[in-house]
Amino acid sequence: MLSQTDIKQIKNKGISIHELNKQLEYLNKGMHYLSIITPASTKRGIKCIPITEQKIYLNAWFSYLKDNKIIIKFVPASGSPYKMFKNLFEFLLASHTIPTTNFEQIFFQKIHHFAFYQDLNEICVTNEKKSIDELIAAKNYKIIIKNLLFDQGLNYGYLPKGLMLFHTNPNGHRTAMEEHLVEGAFYAINKNREVKIHFTVLPEYRYSAESFIKKKIDIYTKLFNVKYCVNFSNQDICTNTLALDKNNCPIHNQNGLVFSLGGHGSLIRNLNSITADIIFIKNIDNVVPDSIKATTIRYKQLLAGILVTYQQKIFEYLSLIDSGKYTHEKLLEMLYFLQNDLYIKNPETKYLENGELILYIKSKLNRPIRICGMVRSKGMKGGKPFFTVNPDKTISLQILEIPQIDLKNSEGKNMIKNSTHSNPVDLVCSVKNYKGEKFDLLKYTDVNTAFISSEEINGKKFKTFKLPGLWNGAMSNWNTIFVEVPIETFNPVETINDLLRPKHQ
Repeated sequence: MLSQTDIKQIKNKGISIHELNKQLEYLNKGMHYLSIITPASTKRGIKCIPITEQKIYLNAWFSYLKDNKIIIKFVPASGSPYKMFKNLFEFLLASHTIPTTNFEQIFFQKIHHFAFYQDLNEICVTNEKKSIDELIAAKNYKIIIKNLLFDQGLNYGYLPKGLMLFHTNPNGHRTAMEEHLVEGAFYAINKNREVKIHFTVLPEYRYSAESFIKKKIDIYTKLFNVKYCVNFSNQDICTNTLALDKNNCPIHNQNGLVFSLGGHGSLIRNLNSITADIIFIKNIDNVVPDSIKATTIRYKQLLAGILVTYQQKIFEYLSLIDSGKYTHEKLLEMLYFLQNDLYIKNPETKYLENGELILYIKSKLNRPIRICGMVRSKGMKGGKPFFTVNPDKTISLQILEIPQIDLKNSEGKNMIKNSTHSNPVDLVCSVKNYKGEKFDLLKYTDVNTAFISSEEINGKKFKTFKLPGLWNGAMSNWNTIFVEVPIETFNPVETINDLLRPKHQ
């Protein structure tokens, strides 16, 4: 099935033939679905922190920051921009020349409301000798789209989301990357007023992203009186996966085999390369203007406070285990903590002797920790929180994407239907153990949680293998706490028209 030329191309990407065969076997066999017990909810599995208790956790975070800690804001920004402009690309290929679909009509009716309107208008005047309004009057809609999407214009169809103008504020316009610089100055800042931010980008955009930040960083340094340290990393090409047709045959083009990005699960390697005490994780497109940032900032600090509070308790338990000065009652306390606070339960523990029980408890406590914000949004697409059964028969909290759930099974459909919350990718993580040593995060991934994805490029459909998602299977063996956060903290920009929503205006 693969030629020598194909094999050479694969090896040049750093992909082993063994790994490739595993992917092909997975694609041929079909999905491995997880066993789901029940959706997590505020009744069990998702903590809802009362206003009266929030101050306790906020104070815990502010107290933690009095020490010289390394805080990093990790921003996945290496996704393809195609999905954001899919509807506009389809309009260019369509036989109709005037806006026909609801999406197309809204885009042109409200085009003046986009933060990039002024830049696009100037490009149209330069290239077409007509303003956007004049082109619309002449019904030259597709000319406007071409100047937005392609390199003779703004090239937004091929730029990472981070470099696109998202918002307008009293001082001008901001890209998504700039909004993350602003956010970082409020909650990802240490006692020395250092703000460390790490963006993941595709290799072809790294120079552009680094050059852009270099131009802008002084503005925000002076505005917030902080010292920024901004780093970038690429999504490793060895995590790319083959694109297959409906017959499970690799797809070729003029350049050889067609590969797809391995998904956000590829970024566990990038995250693993970071040394920090606390890491905030938030997607590049989930940002808002200054006028409504306060809620986001407060809840980021709240999640961080919950993390350091639980981390302290876990570290105390682990140190006690190492000392050997624990009683049977203390062991039971630790077991109940696992079951009632971390929602980790294994029916087999009742059969364990003290020696076996302590090894079990230590193995479960001594892991990376993640606090995950969850928004109440029944019916929303995207990952959802569930109680699932792990390979070792332990029941624990996991975030599952829809492709990981067997929708042919009525029980799976009902699980989704009854789920009350969704994952906004709002995480705060601890990646060091109680001795201050960094965990090897690659050891805490469940490789069986990879999934098959159906995708489309330029109107052509294909399927591909996706690595265990960064906040799904790649963190499967982390200690996990779900916390309800307001829907106001979740404002993703999945399509260009999402920027027209009130929260982005």
